[in-house]
Amino acid sequence: MTVDDVAVGKEKRTGLGASKETLEDHTLRFAPRTYRRWTPAVVGASALGGIAYLADFSIGAGIGLAHGTANALLAIGVAAAVIFVTGIPLAYYGARYNIDLDLITRGSGFGYCGSVLTSVIFASFTFIFFATEGSIMAQGLRFAVGLPLWLGYLVSTVVIIPLVVYGMKALAKLQSWTNPLWLLLMVAPLVFLIVKDPGSVLRWLSFEGTGGSGVNAAAVLLGAGVCLSLMGQIGEQIDYLRFMPPRTAENKRAWWASVLLAGPGWVVFGAVKQAIGVFMAVYVLGVAGAAAAVEPIEQFTGVFKQLMPPWLVVPLALVLVVLSQVKINVTNAYSGSLAWTNSFTRVARRYPGRLVFVCVNLAFSLVLMEADMFSFLNSVLSFYANCAMAWVVTVAADIAVNKFLLKLSPKQPEFRRGMLFAVNPVGVVSFLASSILSIAVYFGLFGAAWRPYSPLVAVVVAAVLTPLMAIVTRGRFYLRRTDDGIAASMLDAEGNPSGSRYDCVVCGESYERPDMAASAAGGTICSLCLSTDRDGVHVLPAQNR
Repeated sequence: MTVDDVAVGKEKRTGLGASKETLEDHTLRFAPRTYRRWTPAVVGASALGGIAYLADFSIGAGIGLAHGTANALLAIGVAAAVIFVTGIPLAYYGARYNIDLDLITRGSGFGYCGSVLTSVIFASFTFIFFATEGSIMAQGLRFAVGLPLWLGYLVSTVVIIPLVVYGMKALAKLQSWTNPLWLLLMVAPLVFLIVKDPGSVLRWLSFEGTGGSGVNAAAVLLGAGVCLSLMGQIGEQIDYLRFMPPRTAENKRAWWASVLLAGPGWVVFGAVKQAIGVFMAVYVLGVAGAAAAVEPIEQFTGVFKQLMPPWLVVPLALVLVVLSQVKINVTNAYSGSLAWTNSFTRVARRYPGRLVFVCVNLAFSLVLMEADMFSFLNSVLSFYANCAMAWVVTVAADIAVNKFLLKLSPKQPEFRRGMLFAVNPVGVVSFLASSILSIAVYFGLFGAAWRPYSPLVAVVVAAVLTPLMAIVTRGRFYLRRTDDGIAASMLDAEGNPSGSRYDCVVCGESYERPDMAASAAGGTICSLCLSTDRDGVHVLPAQNR
């Protein structure tokens, strides 16, 4: 009998609760061992499948056309370095302890309710980029079959809904099966073009953009600010990485390789796509014009024309665009629904189910698309980048510095209600100060000369203030309790989350040790039932310390 057979039998016996648990893909929860049956390679490949989006090409093209190739490449490199370094501790914690970025954020400086702020930031990331990718798909449909943009926006939204219903099980198959075709369509034409026309590389490298002023720091930082808006992508990578199997002596090399490649390593692939976006924009600029040169469908059509019959150009370009958009937008819809559900459940003490927020997230995305967000994409991303950087750098600094160096933050992550203070000033103050200051710089409140440096302000303020706040507060606002009332260890002998199981006194289901805590009313209770306990009768009292 398989794990799935056991799950189906349990659903028949217990009704809606167990059925929801299977369908909801362990929303808001620690991901248990019994569900994590994939190898590190499969999880990593699935996570990387989510970065098939084409917005990178548009972002790179926009930066390149505005500031020139040299400034664009430097901007891409700077942003990639920052994203990679900050992504390492987050990816490690998600994969090692099998929790998503919101659950990591709770115990990494923000508190149980304080991380609602960052959940909304992350949810905004998912619907902004869903709208971006949906717009690109609609452009492809208009180009290929003449579908009006407004209808293309609707089609690109509705087609995603059935693909995100069953969470990781369906997404792993979708990403794994489509990765080879996507890579072939992406790489082969570019290799052929460069071999056929080597001069295209020189034209690309010498392109100076509309300003034509050569390399300068302001242009590099302005471009980096747009690229850094993608920093929130690490949250979507962790939504896959939380399903990594336990790290053992036998699989540790494969485990680490998958975590690094599919965690912070996503940005390496993203940076390459952005650089290619600059290349293709320069290549098609003389034919398509500046407005069209930032549209991926125009870019790939221009390249495909060089190596295949005209009748095959548009269909293949459309296949690439649609395939890319579906691969990323199932991830955007999935991750966005998790973020919204997390926020709502903590605020309302009610769990409506993840599918409700799939529709909510898609509705936001559709409104942005119909408002033609794509036409001012770089402005939206530059503004959003300040909030995304403040959040991610704050959490990364708390893990790397406060947990491992200063040892003021508990090294083992905590996310359960009652164990954490509602608000921890370490993360909340650092995040708000970093966001507000960098946004003020971005809007020129400190003078136009400082505006390009808003990304630097966001990163530096969050990186410095997070450990400073931990020192000032002496780490007193991380844990409300150090004992969850269960004697058994949270971790096994190899440091992995324990697989021992306990029954929940509220829903009657059995869950693994990291998801459970003692109930103040007796017995043990799972984290989701504890989150929805409106009267607080199951919440353990604060410890006297």
